[in-house]
Amino acid sequence: MMEIQTLQDFFLHTKSITYILMAVILIGMTGFWLFLTDRDED
Repeated sequence: MMEIQTLQDFFLHTKSITYILMAVILIGMTGFWLFLTDRDED
């Protein structure tokens, strides 16, 4: 586990986690949107 010693370390850690979560959510929402709008070819 990462040891956080200063306030700046804490903000850097939470900011990096936020950016990772935003990227995962964006990719997930794009995949879900493509799944919803995919038409079944007969």
